[in-house]
Amino acid sequence: MDLGPLNICEEMTILHGGFLLAEQLFRPKALAELTKSDWEHVGRPIVEALREISSTACSQPFAWKKKALIIIWAKVLQPYPVTPSDTETRWQEDVFFSVGNMIPTINHTVLFELLKSLEASGLFIQLLMALPTTICRAELEHFLEHMMIDTSSKDVAFFLDVWWEMMKHKGNQQDPLLSQFRTMAHKYLSSTDEFSHPPKRFKSDPDVCPTMPLLAMLLTGLKQIQNRILCPGMKCCALANLADMLTVFALMEDDPQEVSATVYLDKLATVISVWNSDTQNPYHQQALAEKVKEAERDVSLSSLAKLPSETIFVGFEFLRSLLREWGEELQTMLNSSQGTNYDSYRLCDSLTSFSQNLKLYLNTTGLSKEERQVVSELAECVEDFLRKTNRVLKNKGFEQDITASIAMAIIEQKMDRHMEMCYIFASEKKWAFSDEWLACLVNNQALFREPDLVLKLLETVIEVSTTDRAIPEPQLKQVINLILECYADLSLPDKNKVLSGVLLSWGRKGLSEKLLAYLEGFQEDLNTTFNQLAQSASEQGLAKAVASVARLVILHPEMTVKKMCSMAVVNLGTHKFLAQILTAFPALRFTEEQGPDPSITFMVSCLKDTVWTKFSTPKEEKQFLELLGYLVRPVKPQGIPVAALLEPDEVLKEFVLPFLMLDVEEVDLSLKIFIQTLEANACLEEYWLQTCSPFPLIFSLCQLLDCFSKYWQLPKEKRCLSLDGKDLVIHILELLCETVLANAKTFSPDTWIKSLSWLHRKLEQLDWTVGLRLKNFFEGHFKCEVPATLFEICKLSEDEWTSQAHPGYGPGTGLLAWMECCYISSSISERMLSLLVVDVGNPEEVRLFSKGFLVALVQVMPWCSPQEWQYLYQLTRRLLEKQLLHVPYSLEYIQFVPLLNLKPFAQELQLSVLFLRAFQFLCSQSCRNWLPMEGWSHVVKLLCGSLTNLLESVRYSVMFCTSWPCSTKRCVNHSTFWPWKSSPATKR
Repeated sequence: MDLGPLNICEEMTILHGGFLLAEQLFRPKALAELTKSDWEHVGRPIVEALREISSTACSQPFAWKKKALIIIWAKVLQPYPVTPSDTETRWQEDVFFSVGNMIPTINHTVLFELLKSLEASGLFIQLLMALPTTICRAELEHFLEHMMIDTSSKDVAFFLDVWWEMMKHKGNQQDPLLSQFRTMAHKYLSSTDEFSHPPKRFKSDPDVCPTMPLLAMLLTGLKQIQNRILCPGMKCCALANLADMLTVFALMEDDPQEVSATVYLDKLATVISVWNSDTQNPYHQQALAEKVKEAERDVSLSSLAKLPSETIFVGFEFLRSLLREWGEELQTMLNSSQGTNYDSYRLCDSLTSFSQNLKLYLNTTGLSKEERQVVSELAECVEDFLRKTNRVLKNKGFEQDITASIAMAIIEQKMDRHMEMCYIFASEKKWAFSDEWLACLVNNQALFREPDLVLKLLETVIEVSTTDRAIPEPQLKQVINLILECYADLSLPDKNKVLSGVLLSWGRKGLSEKLLAYLEGFQEDLNTTFNQLAQSASEQGLAKAVASVARLVILHPEMTVKKMCSMAVVNLGTHKFLAQILTAFPALRFTEEQGPDPSITFMVSCLKDTVWTKFSTPKEEKQFLELLGYLVRPVKPQGIPVAALLEPDEVLKEFVLPFLMLDVEEVDLSLKIFIQTLEANACLEEYWLQTCSPFPLIFSLCQLLDCFSKYWQLPKEKRCLSLDGKDLVIHILELLCETVLANAKTFSPDTWIKSLSWLHRKLEQLDWTVGLRLKNFFEGHFKCEVPATLFEICKLSEDEWTSQAHPGYGPGTGLLAWMECCYISSSISERMLSLLVVDVGNPEEVRLFSKGFLVALVQVMPWCSPQEWQYLYQLTRRLLEKQLLHVPYSLEYIQFVPLLNLKPFAQELQLSVLFLRAFQFLCSQSCRNWLPMEGWSHVVKLLCGSLTNLLESVRYSVMFCTSWPCSTKRCVNHSTFWPWKSSPATKR
């Protein structure tokens, strides 16, 4: 309130004139000598002056009335008589000095009679409670003394109003005018000597005057004027005040729970309905907003403290005596037709609340025998009274359509609990689409920018629009657009809350299924938005892109997400940008209970429906693979919160596990997804693999590996993964086993043993080499099971190895089994080499081993992956180094390069000859129908790779061997070492 300084102005001139007229009427006496009986003759000019001020100050009439009353009360509080020194000091530091001097010296009678004439009980309490504690009590004491003198019915009515206002009062510490009033009152309380000293800045007491002693004083005052309360209306008011005071300041809990917004609104509606029907009530003619403000005060009594126990029991006994004295008269009045007014309603409502709280007080409070008897008698007395007057509350039903108007008035004026009213407003179907409802929504759109309110409004609009109620289409479109505007103004986390609610309520089709007829141009907006996104995919425009997609995704989540998934795969380079947009909406991670497949999330469903198994190029597969990675581990852009839409276990279950079969086209991509998921999430604190059933996952990989042991026997259409992919399967299996072993402690010991046993039993159905790959996994629990013939050529410990009869491994196949062990891993290869039993000193044994080695090598080569063949290549070198392998070679072409010393390349020559022999073996007539065309291509590829490695080895040796003369180095060329490439002997 900015009403200007406390100086002379037009309003003060009017007030000054009122007091001058009053002085003239009271001459020769001074106004300071005015008595109560004089007021009716003298006070009229002052009252009229105040009313004129209120009427001329059209913008803030109440505020000007308050300002005038503060000036008058300050004048009453000024010390009297005034010395010259006081005047000198006060004109400098007393803000009321100039305006106070315009008013003659007055007493409390003028103040209290003026307040009573203006019916300003609320202002009286507001100003009284602003005073310092000592002055506050003294002024109330003056008031009560004034009320006791020649008490009239107007005095009684004003006293009861003051009491009621004190119970409703809530401090307003932010009013600067009240603060000035409090400060100056405190100075007036000080001795006059202090004003002669240099002024000191006064720091006011922050505590308002405690209410409890004042209520006790008013209770005493009621007792003193009890015999002057004659009319039934005032008796109702007195009893209601006393019951409310005892309920709120004695019986209720220290921190009572607030009534629900619905109950609160019903109470307001009831009070206002009573006021509307009670023509004598002062609020009858007021505007609805003013009625609501006052009704809010009436139904929101609260207390921060309790009355003293003595005061409480004085009040209990007094209430009982009043009910006994007035009960019969009031019952007659309440049960007659004249009992339908606000006083009677308030009496019954207050006593009902008091009765309920009194029973609780009786049951929960420790009372003496005498106290318990007082409370019990009072409870019985109140119940008896209510039983005889119960028709009053029953007949006070409120007007049916007033509730909506009250709620909207609270929202419009932003009164107490207005946000709770917004929720009722948004939820109430009966109010929706009325002109008043629509106007309230338009005018208070900012209040509805909360996710829960947006959802409530959407639910209401959809329900109303789908019922039989005929809503004009333009009106419906207007409301939908208003709600979508509220949604657009929300923060991104709040938008996600709304999106989550939309998905839960209306599923993957969002609002479109119910409101499609009113969502004009959605498809066009969708296409335009994504065309723009495709053209400007950059982090700079990410926030704008997220905002654009937010509106589309709430209207039709499924269509929007599927469009984005398709674009992310098909449009080159957009997948990261689109993944960032998608991960900005964690609400998309939901499972639709009534959806096509309740077991999978909405995001997975969209990916499967739109792009999975529909790739046309390797580039699309690559973008899909990267898209999955971004959805599992989002890239965090600056300023936009993101969250994973896919969990790693979910990716494995949906895009990997069902496709781990050699005859499935997607097996290659699934394996790439598998390794990407394992490697990207290896650092996660939680052991996420546990939810994927890791042992069945290991077995699925083992089954896939087992298919490779029969690879070339399968028809071409059943071989959807090349032998190169076998290395990826092996790598994934090793990584998976390492991860599971590292987290073995997450299993109980019993579960771990049972799981290992289950896996071991399942592996018995597969090729024995598959189980050997899990040697470290089973270590300490199961022995390695190998063909019995392996024991014939190796010194295997029976503590670690055990023999099993395997079909196809008859006599003489030990070396084949040994070689199959060697291509599993480098560590097992070294172990097998150390366990090999071959007598190097026996040339015949070495020769026989060498022949058998060549045959075994030819037998396993076509089924080897590149990495397995590399293990065998290294094994062959180790055998040559240990002289366990005899590969004779001749130097028949030495005559063409007489200066070349080939002895340092003996191993390379032996390897080249060995590979030549293996190739010749494979090209023999006996092997003609052994492999399909793809098999021969694979064999050639492996041999070419080995020869390339061999050539690189020779080149390296030549370039870095310092023992050779330079002339010799210059003579070296590729054809020198390969008799089948360019030598005359080969050509022949």
